[in-house]
Amino acid sequence: MRDLLLIEKALRDIVAGHGWEWPEKAVLETPRDASHGDLATNLAMVLARQAKAAPRAVAEEIKTELCDRFPGLVTAEIAGPGFINVTFAPSFWQGVVADVEEQGKAFGSSKNGSGRRIVVEYVSANPTGPLHIGHGRGAAVGDSLTRLLRFAGYDVSTEYYINDAGRQMRLLGDSVYLRMREICNLPVVYPEDPKGWYHGDYIRDIAREMLDKDPSLIERPEAEAKDLCYEYACATILAGIKEDLREFRVEHQVWFSEKSLVDAGKVEEAFDKLRAMGLVYDKDNAVWLATQQFGDDKDRVLRKSDGYLTYFASDIAYHANKFERGFDECIDVWGADHHGYVPRMKAAITCMKHDPEKDFHVVLIQMVNLMRGGEPVAMSTRSGEFVTLREVLDDVGTDAARFMFLSRKSDSPLDFDLDLVKQRNMENPVYYVQYAYARVAALLRRAADRGVVLPERCTADMLAPLTSADDLALLREAERFRNVVEDAARSRAAHPVSFYLMELAGKLHSYYANNPVLSGDDEAVMKARLALLRAVSVVIANGLDLLGVSAPESM
Repeated sequence: MRDLLLIEKALRDIVAGHGWEWPEKAVLETPRDASHGDLATNLAMVLARQAKAAPRAVAEEIKTELCDRFPGLVTAEIAGPGFINVTFAPSFWQGVVADVEEQGKAFGSSKNGSGRRIVVEYVSANPTGPLHIGHGRGAAVGDSLTRLLRFAGYDVSTEYYINDAGRQMRLLGDSVYLRMREICNLPVVYPEDPKGWYHGDYIRDIAREMLDKDPSLIERPEAEAKDLCYEYACATILAGIKEDLREFRVEHQVWFSEKSLVDAGKVEEAFDKLRAMGLVYDKDNAVWLATQQFGDDKDRVLRKSDGYLTYFASDIAYHANKFERGFDECIDVWGADHHGYVPRMKAAITCMKHDPEKDFHVVLIQMVNLMRGGEPVAMSTRSGEFVTLREVLDDVGTDAARFMFLSRKSDSPLDFDLDLVKQRNMENPVYYVQYAYARVAALLRRAADRGVVLPERCTADMLAPLTSADDLALLREAERFRNVVEDAARSRAAHPVSFYLMELAGKLHSYYANNPVLSGDDEAVMKARLALLRAVSVVIANGLDLLGVSAPESM
């Protein structure tokens, strides 16, 4: 980041000084081939027409002025038809260590998002059963995205939308009531459609718990008993969800009830506003929203002919409420099965007079395939239909689960090998990154045992020995963290951080193997390299924190 900003500002000043306009097609990037320098730009080639000169001649002029601005810090070469390759002196990269020492846990953070309020809504599973592993992946992505955006300066709030109204909740109450009758040896007629009721063991547990507290419950009128079953089951399941999320290091600032939205008349209020705009109409005893004119493939039902609200209706009212509360952007984390839901929600956002591309963003979460030793497995479950997040946490722990959930792009399927993440070797990606941090901590302890203690802040002179190719490569990689954070925040994605940490850990492990820090004769070099490794460990810790993963001092 510091390299890019420094050079880009200088280049812009040079261009302006000649009376030229900065060309849209100008690119400043890190070359894949290290022999091409630290940064490369096509600026001279896309400026040639304005400058009325050959690209290499323009490049020569820019090169001269650039080197004059940074004597002893920057060298530049012209390549091919007019590319400018910029290389920084070792002293520039040594400054990365000083930056890390000064900023500590704030290294990599920025104020780029300052002034923009974002609400991230994630998990939001119906309180009809425990969280499954798909919810766990969504929880990890939503929480890490929140951490990342806050790190980048955004004002972020987090919410869990409780779908506690509608048909599915009535089915929950009915299901508990049926199990209650079964426990009491009363006649029971189960729905023929297995999707017409919830039949996991947890439903039977709730029914038994209710009877233990009040055996007379079964004697109440059926409608009353079902209402009580719904209320108790919803509260019990939601409490379990909150506990699982706490263990998973996920906290929601707001638990927003759909039922409260309906009871307060906010859904009808949204209907009225949209109807006044000519966007809501009645047809076939149902209420419809004219989303097709805003890019949806057809108009959508808000209230069905049986009187039940659709999820879409409540979602519209909920998102309208978010904007009313002053948020500039809504980010929703949804399962991949909601892919077809995105266009209609964007259409609804447009109906609300908001920009669906700027003010609304959906992160899709693909399925998780559980593996053991490379083979698909089916864990024993109490849910009846799926593997719970709790089962996975009990098996592998929070660190492993979070890191693995974030180790791939969220919209790509994930193979999660339960055996792999419990191995204490370099094949385990979680161990690979955490061990890099622990390795440096152990090295610093051994150095202290020998009487070698670094100051909190190293001077430029102390860092001057960091001149080898290995030193500079590791410094460049540590500096890249700032770019990764900025790009990840801009793209509203957390996985680039895990990708980066794997690469940084790999470079640290290679550096450690090729440079026996404590066995050298040159004390100045030893201390400089200890400072370098200490700085890299801080970067690793900062990155792990963005993922919600711990950085252990020993392993």
